[in-house]
Amino acid sequence: MDDHPLEPGEDATTFFQPRAEVFVTVLWVCAAVWFLCRGLSVLVQVLLGDVPTIGELIRVLESLLVVPVVTASVVMLVVWNRLGWMKSSVYGLEFAATGRRGVHLRWASIASVGLRRWGPFTELVVTPTDLAAVTELPGPGRRPRVLRRASGPAFLIDVGLMSPGPQTLLAELHRRIPSRV
Repeated sequence: MDDHPLEPGEDATTFFQPRAEVFVTVLWVCAAVWFLCRGLSVLVQVLLGDVPTIGELIRVLESLLVVPVVTASVVMLVVWNRLGWMKSSVYGLEFAATGRRGVHLRWASIASVGLRRWGPFTELVVTPTDLAAVTELPGPGRRPRVLRRASGPAFLIDVGLMSPGPQTLLAELHRRIPSRV
């Protein structure tokens, strides 16, 4: 990287995804999906004339308690050190989506930023002025998430669970680049 690395304490703000919030969100999403799947499977079983026994219903209830917790735990083990983050400082913006390598952009290289979706699924859309101005940071993970659209490519960062929240993140970006937020 040609310019100064971003460091806390140099008028920098760091946003990150707390692991506990991510775990709880993955847990409730897994629980809702698993409940729907198990409910539909029992409904199909009843419609086909095979009424479940008490033992089968107890196994269904046990799976409703165990499977979401195990699934959420496995997901957290996979993404433990790869949760999304963002750093904003006088030198520019660094960010990474969950499981992706980081990106560095100088403030002059950012055409626009904005939020899309809502709640825990909120995403920050960062549109660079030119892809040549983008510096991909070394490290583990897949390539950064890029959204292809008519106005040009944009980077996506999952910010719905970031701390401080998406509105604070947008306020910080507005402070740095008021004309492009």
